[in-house]
Amino acid sequence: MKRISWQVPLGLSLVALSAILYYAHFVIFQDVHHIFIYLLGDIAFVPVEVLLVTLIIHRLLSAREKKQRLGKLNMVIGTFFSEVGTKLLKLFATFDHNSEKIRQELVVKDTWSKQTFLSVGKRLKHYDCKIESQKGDLVDLRNFLVEHQDFLLRLLENPNLLEHESFTELLRAVFHLTEELENRADVNKLSKPDYDHLSGDIKRVHILLLSEWVDYMKYLKSKYPYLFSLAIRVNPFDPTASVEFK
Repeated sequence: MKRISWQVPLGLSLVALSAILYYAHFVIFQDVHHIFIYLLGDIAFVPVEVLLVTLIIHRLLSAREKKQRLGKLNMVIGTFFSEVGTKLLKLFATFDHNSEKIRQELVVKDTWSKQTFLSVGKRLKHYDCKIESQKGDLVDLRNFLVEHQDFLLRLLENPNLLEHESFTELLRAVFHLTEELENRADVNKLSKPDYDHLSGDIKRVHILLLSEWVDYMKYLKSKYPYLFSLAIRVNPFDPTASVEFK
């Protein structure tokens, strides 16, 4: 037999208690008409109560909870870019033949509007980067990723990431690239098909990383201007960027 849920006995107890109270009311006042008037009134209010509780109050609480989760999630994303993401963007640029073209579009300014961020984000989804794994320093890339492997693993274990599929996909792609590089004895002595395969892995991470970076910059500008100011001054795509004010 299935174990009876605790809600069933509780529900039956409440119904029984209500019946006892109505019976006590009848014994004391001997007024069935009055009892049925209030009983019908209470039952008539039930649909309105369901509307208020399940549709309005529940939605307000869910929206508030979602906003709180989003804030925690963006803190995680911010930590990722501080520790790994910004450096990866710089490293990937050395593998991309079209880095100079895209660099000009990613010099974020204080004057950027929400629409500007959206337009840049749409263009990035169709950005045809020309990644060549032999163009950059694979040893430097591998060492950097292996060094931060534990940090990335802790991020992936964060339950808040379940709310952000694209960022989770980015972390999976980064882990895959790390494993591909880590399992090769000498990344400077590979066959052409092997280098082509690594080029594809780097391209996958690069495209995902660019999109997440633009979204994160948009979030900072709208919510945290002081963090956005620092992010502009360490922008990996701006050759004139300087953390110090001049």
